[in-house]
Amino acid sequence: MLLGVAGLVKGDCRSIDGPTLDRAAELGFRTVQIRVNDPQDVTDRDVARIKSLYAGHGFPMPQTVGNYGGGLVAEDGAARSATIKFVKRMINLTARLGSPNTYFRPGSLNPQGPWKPHPRNRSQEVFDRLVDSAKQICAVADNEGVKMAIEGGVVCPLYSARRVRDFIDAVGSKSLCFNMDPVNFVGSIEQAYDTTALLNEFYDLLPDRIIGAHAKDFTLVEALLPHFEEEIIGQPRAMLDEEAFLAGMQRVCPNGHVLIEHLPDEKVPLAAEGLRAAAKRAGIKWDE
Repeated sequence: MLLGVAGLVKGDCRSIDGPTLDRAAELGFRTVQIRVNDPQDVTDRDVARIKSLYAGHGFPMPQTVGNYGGGLVAEDGAARSATIKFVKRMINLTARLGSPNTYFRPGSLNPQGPWKPHPRNRSQEVFDRLVDSAKQICAVADNEGVKMAIEGGVVCPLYSARRVRDFIDAVGSKSLCFNMDPVNFVGSIEQAYDTTALLNEFYDLLPDRIIGAHAKDFTLVEALLPHFEEEIIGQPRAMLDEEAFLAGMQRVCPNGHVLIEHLPDEKVPLAAEGLRAAAKRAGIKWDE
């Protein structure tokens, strides 16, 4: 597996430079996720420069991620069409960059953001709308040879391993894959205290579709009502079974990326140290 980071870049892909990749290499990372504000703004010259930088550092081209919201399930037809068009352009840019996959955000009906809850996010109506959006998008991905790395979480339409599997089967595209991010799916006390079972459910149901992963951790806040918040990997309060997470990835996706995410730059080294320690305990060696 390839250890990388979703971070260290100030701004979008056009801000990536030699010192940024130098820093990533110093921290032991082998690639850096490419974030895109608007694929239409990325010129051929930008693409050539980015590809040259990654090649010069011996970095494989990474996952791309576009900055779009929850529009793939929007009730407003114009908003949904605009988001579909954006993701199609992300596929085109990903192909130009020679990157293997682009991040696929399922969205939400909540106007405050794609990772915010809404009472109808789990409805069949929203699920069907997402399937329709995905079919339109995956037609382009199939043609371009780009994989779509769908993600999910308890607050969005793809809220469990079973729901993700049903979604992939309903879309029926060879390009539609899954980006493993188990922390997003912790939604109960039972799951928090037995993350190994949660992880195994994904590896059992989606072994043929997991294309990569995002690495982070979480903790359960000690309070009357259950509340979860993210925690740095390897810290005493962290609760995810990182060894089982990495062992499962090694089993079903040995050539995939594992990208540390959601941390300010100064905390990335600590998370990397925690993840490497978990890999060592699990007997896993990272690809060089």
